[in-house]
Amino acid sequence: MYAYRNEFTQASGLRYLNHAAVAPWPRRAAEAVARFAEENVSIGARDYPNWLILENTLRDRLKRLLNAPSRDDIALVKNTSEALSFVAFGLDWKAGDQIVISNEEFPSNRIVWEALKPLGVEVKQVDLSGDDPEGALLAACGPRTRLMSISAVQYASGLRLELERLGHGCQQRGVLFCVDAIQQLGALPFDAQACACAFAMADGHKWMLGPEGLGVFYCRSDLREQLKLHEYGWHMLEHAGDYDRSDWRPARSAKRFECGSPNLLGAVALEASLSLLEEVGMSAVGQALNERIHWLQNGLDRITGVTLHSPRNPARRAGILTFSLDGWDQRALFEKLKNEQIVCAQRGPGIRFSPHFYTEGHVIEEALTVLTQLASR
Repeated sequence: MYAYRNEFTQASGLRYLNHAAVAPWPRRAAEAVARFAEENVSIGARDYPNWLILENTLRDRLKRLLNAPSRDDIALVKNTSEALSFVAFGLDWKAGDQIVISNEEFPSNRIVWEALKPLGVEVKQVDLSGDDPEGALLAACGPRTRLMSISAVQYASGLRLELERLGHGCQQRGVLFCVDAIQQLGALPFDAQACACAFAMADGHKWMLGPEGLGVFYCRSDLREQLKLHEYGWHMLEHAGDYDRSDWRPARSAKRFECGSPNLLGAVALEASLSLLEEVGMSAVGQALNERIHWLQNGLDRITGVTLHSPRNPARRAGILTFSLDGWDQRALFEKLKNEQIVCAQRGPGIRFSPHFYTEGHVIEEALTVLTQLASR
């Protein structure tokens, strides 16, 4: 992966281990945005049709990243929360319907379902701490369960779930399967068809190495028209661009969820970032990330007083390791690491490290050295 070193020229002395929050851009994304800005300065929107071609190139890259059947299954959205809201407030709920989630979800994948309480919808939170979290989730699905919504990888613990087992289990029970893929998409291979999900969504600013403000919403083709729309505008029409047409209908494709003018600046950056991931190949990205997580885990295990709060089984993790250090308040430890230019996050019971495929060895070793010194105080 050192062939891509020139793509990530971060500040000297910086140890960036925070891709599960907001990732740095690769150089090609910054250069693409600079070209786009210069074009706007010099000729404005004269070549707007070319921008729409790039937007479709981005859809194609996202289609491949999710292994969606068609580009038509891909909507470009503001963020994961917006996509989850399309599902939550698009389905036709009845009083007594149930939704199954876990007790470890990021607020985006909890609040949106709890907001359905006035409609009489019940949210069941399942404890994932046992030996068989998938079994526990599926066991919680009863005759009134309409939907299971789960994070592919839990944001605090880093627990990675077996999506295929969950998806096929939901299918057998007649339950819709919704995947918040934000902590897996761009980190490890993802397959919307293999896991039989009805919906999947993710922001571009984490493992996909893109900007904030642009994400992806995968909606299975047979479900698109079942989601009631609450946003309307010129861009989401079947005949978008035919401004004088008086009869209209929402687009048959997932563009029906994109009501107005697209975020083309974000699309320029994200398309460039995804071109890098495609160039490397998601299999190679996942392998390199696994190696770095293994490296980090071994190093943490050698530090006296460190407790690991993430799974040790490689099949149960993606790019997140969360730990605590005896004798240190977690907020104080976070601030100390920040002062040492180690960019990380305070999540759940400890400190969360999240490297990416390109993270160089010296970054990992220097972070471990700092922790070793702090443990001896």
